Amino acid sequence: MTPTGLSMDVSTTAKRRVLISGASISGPALAYWLHRYGFAVTVVEKAGALRGGGYPIDIRGTAIEVVRRMGILPRLQNAHIDSRRYTFLNADGSLAASVPRAVAGSVEGQDLEVRRGDLAAALYAIVRDDVEFLFNDSIDTLDQSEQGVDVTFHGGQRRTFDLVVGADGMHSHTRKSLFGPEERFHRYLGYCFAIFTMPNTFGLSHELMMWNTPGKAAALYAVGDNDELHAFLNFHQPEPPSDALRNPDAQRDLVASVFAGAGWEVPAMLNAMYDADDLFFDTAGQIRMPHWSSNRVALVGDAAYAPSFLTGQGSSLALVGAYMLAHSLATNGDHTAAFAAYERDVREFVAMNQALVDNGAATLFPTTALALEQRNTMLRKLITMPSATARPAHSAIELPELAHMS
Repeated sequence: MTPTGLSMDVSTTAKRRVLISGASISGPALAYWLHRYGFAVTVVEKAGALRGGGYPIDIRGTAIEVVRRMGILPRLQNAHIDSRRYTFLNADGSLAASVPRAVAGSVEGQDLEVRRGDLAAALYAIVRDDVEFLFNDSIDTLDQSEQGVDVTFHGGQRRTFDLVVGADGMHSHTRKSLFGPEERFHRYLGYCFAIFTMPNTFGLSHELMMWNTPGKAAALYAVGDNDELHAFLNFHQPEPPSDALRNPDAQRDLVASVFAGAGWEVPAMLNAMYDADDLFFDTAGQIRMPHWSSNRVALVGDAAYAPSFLTGQGSSLALVGAYMLAHSLATNGDHTAAFAAYERDVREFVAMNQALVDNGAATLFPTTALALEQRNTMLRKLITMPSATARPAHSAIELPELAHMS
């Protein structure tokens, strides 16, 4: 591609040191672009190693162009899950609707669906030799000054960086330390969910099966012909269960009590949940902030603007946000101007994607019998409709060309 002329030569930023907290999606993506622009980048991750596996995630719209520019599109295309059918079941396990994936919300031949760990591994592979990674560590304190940010790590190390970026997810420690408690920015969407893996004793292949009653959903997702399934239990909860959010035993007991007496394969799923060593429990929610930066520290991805799994846009926002933040830093010598440009250019895109939850993104999980019947009727009609087209929100931002690199 041909870079466009920009206001400054990136060589002037060659020695700027940036610390990124978080090595999931937005962190390594930002590290890649900052390294391309000549920054010295360090990534700190509290986990002991790169996290593999994980539930399926989508890469859509503008985010496809981001991974193409990174050179990892072919690898992700090879990792594409290629689900063939989504089957929806009634409370008694009978068929409510069965639709090809091509009409179930993804744009055939354009969107990608991959395991979260496959995307993380692809990103890590292109930065690990150029970027410093500090695994099994985290940021304890940040002390900002006119000269930089003095960072004390949990492991005891102390270092100074020019800039720090929190890419540490929806429950960001970086955000909490700078802006205050998560409750100030968290918009609860009325659902809780549990995800874990379990043996594929059902003979499922390249498909999803979802059982529903009002306010409850249980799904089994076979991402291939593997002997393992992704199990998903989702339920409506008017208020967030604060006591359970940091207690795995309480999470299991809450899910089991909500789904007690449920039909289909739910009892087997509950048993598997108690045996699972990879249970992930959380609420469906969004992060909405008036500003994404404070002096020399900024946020990116879910830490700044988590859209919730109901939109299917979390990974795409993380990839696009990382690209745009790096570009702003590369083309503005002053970090204040760079962070302002990042917010100006990305905020509308974020707002459109977060608004998807108010425009039907939660219709897969109806909370009333009437809404459930309306959803099933809609699904049955999909079979006679053409394949899905891209939602405007998925591509509602134009990527700037790469800045000049020395």
